[in-house]
Order: sequence, then structure tokens, then C-alpha cells
Amino acid sequence: MTPFFAALALVAGAAAADLPLTTSHLVVGPNSRVTLTNTANQPVTAWALATVTHRPGGRTHREVEIADGYLSEATHGLPGASARLERLMPGQSREIAIDPVPDEGTVEIVAVVLDDGTALGDETVLGEIFARRAKERDALGVVAATFEDVLRSTHGVEALDALRSRLTAIAQREESLPCRAAIDAVNRYRSARSDPAAIDQSLSTYAAFVAREYEIAAKHAQRKL
Repeated sequence: MTPFFAALALVAGAAAADLPLTTSHLVVGPNSRVTLTNTANQPVTAWALATVTHRPGGRTHREVEIADGYLSEATHGLPGASARLERLMPGQSREIAIDPVPDEGTVEIVAVVLDDGTALGDETVLGEIFARRAKERDALGVVAATFEDVLRSTHGVEALDALRSRLTAIAQREESLPCRAAIDAVNRYRSARSDPAAIDQSLSTYAAFVAREYEIAAKHAQRKL
């Protein structure tokens, strides 16, 4: 799975003061980047950065980029996993590329989510993060349950065909990145033409991975109140 990265425009946002994530070493221009530092005593799993510019008439515009890396708890080290979206561990600093910042622009933190579900900052942004997490949790749950049901009684190529059929039907009903990823995995195993034992091992490994992702998603979809 790939943790999400989205952008939205806000006309107002939370101040960065007192948030357990700081910015430094901002580089503006077409190759903008900034260094983030986690000042909390637990991992930061999601954050939102606002590029702030001033417009005529005294108006302030904020362009907000949201990064959510909570699933990196499961995807860390996997081929294709985005290092940019890894959780930020306590005391860790990381330089990240950001959308171009104009010369007069600044960057500030507007929202942070910690590993235990503590969420601080702009409520609109936090609502977006947790809504997306809940949707991903539900999608992962469906995929995990599908693998469990099929693999309980079906093996080898027959299991591949059953999974592809059921996952495709799910994907046709609603857009689901976890489901699409599972279909891609099943198709890879199908084209590899492995023996039944190797197919079963691959499917078992993937099923365990998705179940682990679902477990993590279920935990992190809940905001600590």
C-alpha cells in the first residue's frame, strides 16, 4: 500500500505554535524543500504543511499539503515504499521536497497526528486525515476478509482465479486502492506460472501482509479524544 499525499487550499489554518513538529532550512523556488523535526516522544504519523503567501488587499493564502505515513509501520523497507512518507520518529529530522514556494512565501505546520491518535492543529485538515484513514481501514478489511475466505478452502491456480474474480467485483462496485493492489499481486502470481505450493505460499504471505495493514489501519483510524 502507499500511504496518501493530497493537497487542498485553505483560507485559514492553525498556528504552528505548540505543535510537536517543527520546520527549518526552508529552500524556496522551483526545487523547494524543508526540514521537519519531530519534537514529540512518539512517532509522528501524519502532518500537514501550509505554504503561506500574501496577496493584494492584505489577504493570506495557504496551500496545504497533507502527508499520512501511518502504514509505513507495515510497508517500511518494501520495494517502492516512499521514504518521504515514512513515520517521523522521536527526535528525527528529515528533509522533504515540497511544492514550489515563492520567494516571499513561508512554510508552517498546521496539523500533526501522533502514533497514539493524538491530533493537533487545524480541525478541517485533521478531519480529512481521519476520514481517509477510516475509508482505507474499511477497504483493507474487505480485502483481508476476501483472502481469508478464499484461502480457507481453495488453493493454487484455483485460488488465484477465485481471488481475481471476487476482488474485481469489489473494485467494480467502488474505488479501492487496497483492492487494486491486491488484484495486481494476484495477477503477478498468476503470470509467474509457479507450482501450486509456491502459489499458496505467495498468497499466504500476501494475506498476512494485508491483515497486518488492516490491523494498523484499524488502530490509526481512531482519534484519541
